[in-house]
Amino acid sequence: MIGFTKHINGLHKQIGLWIAAVTGVAKGLWRLTYGIWATLAFVVVTFSTILLLVVLPGEDRRRALVKRGASLIFLLFGASPQVHGRANLPDGPCVVVANHASYLDGIILTAVLPPRFSFVIKREMTRVPLAHFLLRRIGSLFVERSEGGRRSADARRILQQASQDRSLAFFPEGTFTAEPGLRPFRSGAFQAALRGRKPLAPIVIRGSRQMLPAGSWLPAPGRLEVEIQQPVPVDGDAQSAESLTLACRKRMLTVLGEPDLAAPDLKS
Repeated sequence: MIGFTKHINGLHKQIGLWIAAVTGVAKGLWRLTYGIWATLAFVVVTFSTILLLVVLPGEDRRRALVKRGASLIFLLFGASPQVHGRANLPDGPCVVVANHASYLDGIILTAVLPPRFSFVIKREMTRVPLAHFLLRRIGSLFVERSEGGRRSADARRILQQASQDRSLAFFPEGTFTAEPGLRPFRSGAFQAALRGRKPLAPIVIRGSRQMLPAGSWLPAPGRLEVEIQQPVPVDGDAQSAESLTLACRKRMLTVLGEPDLAAPDLKS
């Protein structure tokens, strides 16, 4: 009887290992299939949108088209972003600042924000021909991150835009990595908000790092969430870019669920 019991236990163990192996293979095949489908969906929608942008007149119409294209991409992904706090977004001109964790983030904001927003993007994107064409056709602004005359000229142009009746969207971290956490912010978004006396709307994107992390080319199944937080008012000469930066970081970190990579104990 004891020998029979051991035999049964061993058989159960072997069956468990076999089931785990089959499950692992099935999950891998599903991720690969999903990744290929999502990539094809992205390519088809993006190229179709670019072709329409060639002939479509009017920046407002082109922005509305790109917004619909971005929404369609996530619909085909089966991962339309769930938006929380939409009522917190100011109706008038404002400056949006969002965390940056994936190549998907710009598409996510395009899908969820009204088309009145101009995106401020690192100038390196001008070296990607199709992306540069699409971004230029919808009125995006490019900024040089390295020191030099072009950086100063770009900064002046963005501050001029901030003084006008325009809404701007920034990823103040400037870049992203696979490492979870909120990286240090660059000051451009907060200087623009001060210059234009425009409220700052902090936005937190969750799930994009897991869906398409840095270094990966095939999206994985996942859930995307966008949380629009209460705006930070910009209404006094006593405020500074630094104080606005700290206020936005604090609000974003309370709901992001990732560490503060600008904290003093993480810098050393």
